[in-house]
Amino acid sequence: MRRKLRVAAYAMCIRDEKILLARWLDDEGRPEWTLPGGGMEHGEHPYDTVLREVEEETGYLVEITGLLGVDSISRTFTRGFGRRTDHHGVRLVYEARVIAGELRPEIGGSTDLAAWHPLTEVPALNRVGLVDVGLRLWQERPVTGRVTAPADE
Repeated sequence: MRRKLRVAAYAMCIRDEKILLARWLDDEGRPEWTLPGGGMEHGEHPYDTVLREVEEETGYLVEITGLLGVDSISRTFTRGFGRRTDHHGVRLVYEARVIAGELRPEIGGSTDLAAWHPLTEVPALNRVGLVDVGLRLWQERPVTGRVTAPADE
């Protein structure tokens, strides 16, 4: 089985009781909302990754105001030709605030829309689990930088 490690950085941008999210299409073509951010380039620092990714996906320039935590996930995927991959994702979640720019969708990238959503409406959105992880990190601010139990436990 092929093993793959992916390190990525994401931003929790909240203002006026709204969260900034980006929309991408999953493997089946279904749209899902996620935190703006993405994978690190070789040699890139995660801090620079999150700044670059937020601008690419939303049009905004952000200022990082803190590191909320780190999330780690492991999943097994079956890809083309039935090849199985053991995927390990390490996701750094930063708190950020918008300092400049205009909201716009990403052009030719992995997302197709960016939007502010009221925090009260997030549970009804079709979203990836990272959104819930980010919200818990933002709300709880665990000293370990880690949330371990599901939000409903």
